[in-house]
Amino acid sequence: MFSNYFRVAFRSFRHNKLFSLINIGGLAIGISAALVIYLIVQYEFSFDKFHKDGDRIYRVVSEMKFPDLTIENSGVPAPTSQAVREEATGLDLVTHFNTAWELKVSVPIPGNQSPAVFRKQKEIIYADKYYFEMFPYQWLAGSPKTALKDPFQVVLTESRAKTYFSALKPSEIIGREIYYDDTIKTMVAGVVKDMDKVTDFIFKEFISKATIDVTGWKEQWGLEEWGSITSASQMFVKLSKGASTSKIEQQLVSIREKYRSKDKEKGFTKKDDMKHMLQPITDIHFNNKYDAFSRRQAHLPTLYGLLAVAAFLLLLGCINFINLTTAQSSQRAKEIGIRKTMGSGKGQLIFQFLSETFLLTFLATLVSVALTPLLLNIFKDFIPEGISFTSLNQPHVWVFLLVLLLIVSALAGFYPALVLTKFKPVTVLKNQAYTGSAQSRKAWLRKTLTVTQFVIAQFLIIATLVVSKQINYSLNKDLGYKREAIVTVNTPRNFFSKEVDNRRFVLLEKLKAIPGIEKVSLAGSSPASSNTHTNTMKYEKADKSIMETMVEVKYADTGYFNLYGMKLVAGRNVEASDTTREYVINESLAKMIGHQNSADAVGEFLGEEKRKFLVVGVISDFHTKSTHEPIKPLLYSAASDQSFTLHLALKPKVGNSDSWKETLAMVEKEYKTIYPEEDFKFNFYDESISAFYKTEQNITRLLKWSSGLCIFISCLGLLGLAIYVTNTRTKEIGVRKVLGASVVQIVSLLSKDFIALVMIAFVIVLPLAWWAMHNWLQDFVYRTALSWWIFGATGFGMVLIAMLILSVRTIRAATENPVRSLRSE
Repeated sequence: MFSNYFRVAFRSFRHNKLFSLINIGGLAIGISAALVIYLIVQYEFSFDKFHKDGDRIYRVVSEMKFPDLTIENSGVPAPTSQAVREEATGLDLVTHFNTAWELKVSVPIPGNQSPAVFRKQKEIIYADKYYFEMFPYQWLAGSPKTALKDPFQVVLTESRAKTYFSALKPSEIIGREIYYDDTIKTMVAGVVKDMDKVTDFIFKEFISKATIDVTGWKEQWGLEEWGSITSASQMFVKLSKGASTSKIEQQLVSIREKYRSKDKEKGFTKKDDMKHMLQPITDIHFNNKYDAFSRRQAHLPTLYGLLAVAAFLLLLGCINFINLTTAQSSQRAKEIGIRKTMGSGKGQLIFQFLSETFLLTFLATLVSVALTPLLLNIFKDFIPEGISFTSLNQPHVWVFLLVLLLIVSALAGFYPALVLTKFKPVTVLKNQAYTGSAQSRKAWLRKTLTVTQFVIAQFLIIATLVVSKQINYSLNKDLGYKREAIVTVNTPRNFFSKEVDNRRFVLLEKLKAIPGIEKVSLAGSSPASSNTHTNTMKYEKADKSIMETMVEVKYADTGYFNLYGMKLVAGRNVEASDTTREYVINESLAKMIGHQNSADAVGEFLGEEKRKFLVVGVISDFHTKSTHEPIKPLLYSAASDQSFTLHLALKPKVGNSDSWKETLAMVEKEYKTIYPEEDFKFNFYDESISAFYKTEQNITRLLKWSSGLCIFISCLGLLGLAIYVTNTRTKEIGVRKVLGASVVQIVSLLSKDFIALVMIAFVIVLPLAWWAMHNWLQDFVYRTALSWWIFGATGFGMVLIAMLILSVRTIRAATENPVRSLRSE
């Protein structure tokens, strides 16, 4: 029986090759997109789902509120973990660790005076002895109970151990020495297997946190500072079964207030506005308010958008199938009548047509699997590194494809099967398959589905244009500074060697002598940077009341503002200094402290608890972040002890010369002379600005492909319907030509109904798209306008595309010889 079903299905495909190819093409595109999107979404949502008791593990994060802004930080004051461990109830486990900067690692080689040196090693943390209880690893050597208990111990992952001791077994590595930054001597106390699960915990080396307590790093890390907070100080807790997160958060507030009030030496005698909250471990990968250790976080709205795109493309493929199948139903009416006369039941016929749909969908699935590597390559910049074609070998992928195959077969095939099996044998065999009402119902359904297709396609086109317009606006907006032909070079910072730190001044002088450099500055970060350094600043008002706010602090030398073309609107520039002595503030900060006229802010004093400094100038507001965020209060200090970035303004290129390349080669030569052991890296500033909008750029790219595929699938369906209509109206066209109708009149007659459907779709999508994109733009403080031409161009363009697609068939039908179409009459 089943073999007969499939034999009949193949026979049907052979008789309707063109329509079968259109259906397979539409479904294949939808299934391919769904498969790739499934791989992405499944990968992103699988982060850190494997931890034992993961539903009870939380990261403690911080939130600081001020009258004018709220600041979120993924860290906690360093002493918090010990106090919570001793005093809080409802917790099974508390662990704390500090993420490290890039460290130089030296590994002594027996019999060799020179150690193996690994510069700028990453993925290193200082972990307490509870870390491996919270996050169990498979141990290859050593014991989790003693590995991080004492100072100067380190645990390595298997991959890092092979990097340092490639010829040794894990058990042979125990007791070997490793030096960090030439100053910290540690001993390997354990080797663990790398995590083979999808996780944000990418650490490779675990130095005992007790090491910080007995070195000069204790003060640097602020291990006893309740008033200091950094995202490097990470704290995780495991709740007891049945414990309430709200009660734990209340205890965190009480503990902080208890110890904060004791810290009178710093002047912190009153309650502050910092509070700690619990963040689920699975939320770390998605919540961009707080840092993730892997430095790559998923964007939930984008993931939901991807799911919507997959649903749209699958829906369009199913709509094509339904439209073309119901349109051709009259051609199979006699077949159905004969089958019913011979005794076939309705259930058997439905199964027959569903099997045809299943087989066609199965072929589309095979095509989609073949297309997947191509799609993965096209979107390789957008797709996470953990996804590749080998991901298809996972069992859950094939389960997904099977489920998708069954769902698509049911969605696409069930309604056409019902329509086809409703034919009555008597009326069918008399060529009276359809009554007028039945025919109009079918036509109404096809029109509704066609309108739906073009609503989706036009919505995506409008979204693409709006997102592209906003990105163009953001990248070309006057941000308050120059950004072209500026290069930044970071110099190394060494807390243990003043001589190494001072080399940057030597390099600065050497760079001034390079002909291709127009201006050079030694300062902190660029005007717009992903790094943010903020301090609590206090200002005494005229009524003696104290205003307190969080202010971003940047560092500049005397040439910084000129290099970036930043405007000084009042007062003067900062004067050279090795420490903070005075401030230049922005207009927003001037207004915040009550001065609408910027000049009135000059001469005021701002500062922290016991240190206040004179405001000597005011610069015009500029954007320090993307246009998503408002311009916030900011000040500049000339403290050279915080300035480790060289800013180079290159001379303009002449024609297509390689002058910039030559200049940067000279910069690298001087850099390597001063820092022979360091890698030379530089960044063009305009590229750094562009990186702020990477998410939006990825969305634009996704929308372009999605709208293109939607248009393609919709037009395939439109072409199929046009072919069907012209085939069924062949004799009518012949009669009209004999009676004198022109080609233009016939093309217009055949096309007008389809064009009307496209225009109806435009009317429907207009308010929907405006509402959706208006809401999307609200995420930007500085945003472009929703221009009328975006909607006009979309509607006109879609009508034009539809006319071109229809003309492929209608012009051919209108120009055929009427004698051939009327020969049988």
